[in-house]
Amino acid sequence: MAAHRPYHDVDSLLAGSDEASYDLSHADLAEALAAESSSGPPHSAPAAARTALRAAHAAYESSFGHAFVISLDGHRPEEYLDHVLAGIRARLSHDPDHERSVSADELRRLARGRLARLLASGLAAGAAGPTAGAARSTAVAADCIAGAAGTAAGTASASGHSG
Repeated sequence: MAAHRPYHDVDSLLAGSDEASYDLSHADLAEALAAESSSGPPHSAPAAARTALRAAHAAYESSFGHAFVISLDGHRPEEYLDHVLAGIRARLSHDPDHERSVSADELRRLARGRLARLLASGLAAGAAGPTAGAARSTAVAADCIAGAAGTAAGTASASGHSG
């Protein structure tokens, strides 16, 4: 991604991120997934929910050898726990190749959400005007990506809400 900068607008940067994620080798994807960790439910969740989520994460990690990743963008916080549990249950039935593909799609969604939020926060902070803010945000995001070029996990978030 860094080799293709500057990106002239947010959509170009996000498209570049998507394209780069499609080019991940199996080893890059395995490295990205190995860098992830399972997030737990909030401490305010009932004990039974926390226990169920820990058990589901353990079953998933035992089956696939890496943390469960899922983008929660578009879901309300009160839906997160149910969405994660349903996702784990559904994906436990996948064969390893299918799950690798689904996990790659989720990592792509996580990266896209993280970049969009990074850029939005940079645009909001752009005191020199929207054009300067956009250029600065794109440069910051590209620098973050360039810094993570050695590890494919640099643009992914742990399971749960990306960001």
